[in-house]
Parts: sequence; structure tokens; C-alpha cells
Amino acid sequence: MATSSSPGSNSNTSGYRIYASFYNPNPGPYDEIGNWVEAYHPLDNSWHNVGPIPDLLEGHVLRDFAMVAVAPVVYFIGGRLCRKDDDVGEVDVAVRSAVYCHNAQTLEWSRCAPLGTPRFDFACTVSDGRIYVAGGQSSLKGARGVSTAEVYDPGLDVWTPLPSMSTLRYKCVGVTWQGRVHVVGGFTERGGDMSPLPSDTDRSSVEVFDPTRGVWELIANMWQLDVPPNQIVAVGSRLFSSGDCLNEWKGHIEAYDGNLNIWNMVDGSQLEYLSSPISSPLASEPIQQSERIYVTMAPIGTHLYFLAGYRLPDRDHGCMSVVHTFDTSASEDQWRSLEPVEEYACKELCSHCSAIQVS
Repeated sequence: MATSSSPGSNSNTSGYRIYASFYNPNPGPYDEIGNWVEAYHPLDNSWHNVGPIPDLLEGHVLRDFAMVAVAPVVYFIGGRLCRKDDDVGEVDVAVRSAVYCHNAQTLEWSRCAPLGTPRFDFACTVSDGRIYVAGGQSSLKGARGVSTAEVYDPGLDVWTPLPSMSTLRYKCVGVTWQGRVHVVGGFTERGGDMSPLPSDTDRSSVEVFDPTRGVWELIANMWQLDVPPNQIVAVGSRLFSSGDCLNEWKGHIEAYDGNLNIWNMVDGSQLEYLSSPISSPLASEPIQQSERIYVTMAPIGTHLYFLAGYRLPDRDHGCMSVVHTFDTSASEDQWRSLEPVEEYACKELCSHCSAIQVS
């Protein structure tokens, strides 16, 4: 059962930040249209505006990019650039190769070396201080993934091509586990003849890259669903997931059993009011029948942090941000939630969040 928790109740969060990028879908006449970045401070349950992603044209929104951290820097990689149009909504403009970074200590933005291949909806993860990207889409024409991969060295500011995967895939998820880079799920095709994969190695397959050997290995049925995952994160020796690209919160958390090659529901992880609509007992004033706008998770220590936003129907353009945490090392009372924070306007998530230890 989840309980309300006071800010700073978990001292292990000292020095951590969770970065997320948002945009306002219904801006007022004086509001900026485009992405901005916020940093959530777990220690005192506070949000801080970091500012806009640099060099985005006015009236444009960046989507489906990757955000990862190599302390003390957060990187914003690639993505799909859209233009806001009053008549037709969003119009795709370009696939980006641009990379920007934000130093969480100095608060400075910098432009980094661009990707070798522009891409969006791709896998991205950090291993041994380097950033690995693979798959995704590099064109706005049609729905076809790419098999290319590359690695970034932050010290040299250089992207280096890697061997291509055996499959073309997009909407895949990247996670580092057991010292290897895993590119999980997605919409896939064979890399050679473009024919569909056999059913047993279709969207449930995983491409695994071993940095020490420089080779990819295809593993069948590691994801087990033909729907691509939403997020997969590693905590210690375990992998955790809480949803897929069609249902970002399934009502519980699942952990991967590598010995049995199966995902199992984590005991005590059910939390229905993260779903929509909700009536949460965690606020000083209950959040009645609120529509969830977004949810995204990031690991800090043994905890999974779920950042969620809800639209409040009884207030004009009102929204509420709520942070829930799940302790993966506890056997009972794993859920804790902090007091909701009311927003002046609704905001929508543009990419998965990323946690970083600043100090």
C-alpha cells in the first residue's frame, strides 16, 4: 500500500536530479511554443526549470529523441522535429542528427558532435561512460527502421560507427545489463533481404552488443510481446519494465528472470491509481477523476522513480505533477509517494526522463 512521504525521506537521493523535457500543447498568447527541460530534485520534491533545448526554431517541438546522462552532463540526442500548425496540428519537418548537452553542475549548454546517422525512436544507453545508440528511423518517409549503430566518447566528443545489427528496428529500447548493450523489441525486419522475421524472433527479439568483442548477438523471445516496450531500466542485476508503447503503465511492475527468460510481476508492485482516471489518497486534497497525461520512470539506487502528470478537469488548463517511488529491495510497503505539485498549465512529455548524480 502506498503512503504519503515527506520530502527528503530517502537520504540516498542527495545530489541526484531527474531531467525531463516537456512542451505546452495549449500555450497562451505569451507562452513559448517548444521544448523546455526541467530538473526534479528528489530530496525536497521540487521542480526547477532548466530552460529550452537550444537552437529549436520558434513554433517547433522536438519529439522521440533520447536523453541520457554521463555525470555530470545530460545529453539530448537526435529526434523528430515537428512544426505546430493551427490548422492541422503537428507537421513533421525533419529527422535530427544534432546532439546537445547540459552540464548539471555549471548549468551550461553545449553543442556536441552530431550523430553519424540522424534518427528518432531509437535505442540509447550508457555503458562504461560511453553512449550507445542503435536502430530507430532515419527518414520521415514510410515506417522502416535502420540497423546502424554508433558509440559516443564524451571525452573526445566523437561518434564512432559500430557494426550494424542483423535486424532493422525502431521503437526499440536500449538498456545496459550484465556489461552488454541490449536493444530490446521494436518493429523489426531482416537486415539483408528485408523480409519479415520469423514469428519466434519478431518484435520480441533483442540484439545484444558486447563492447569487448565488438559483435552483435540476436536473442529470441527475450521481450515476449509483439508490442514494443516503453521503458526498461536496470537496477543492480535486475531489469524492470512497467509498460509498453501502447500502455505506458500496465498497473504493475515486471522484472526479468534471465535464467528462465521470462518477465514476472513484482510482488507488491500493483498501483492502480497511477492509471487514468484516478482518485489519489496521497494529496492533501484528493485528485478526483484526473486524466493521466504522462508517466516516465528512472532508477536511483534501489528505487524506481515514476514521474507522472495528471490533467485536473475542474480547473481551466490545470495539471498536477506527482512522483511515486518503488523500492525494489523491500519486501513490503514498497510504494511511497510525495505530495503533488500543481502546475500553472498542462505539460506533455517529449522524451523519457533521465537520472543523474550531480554531487
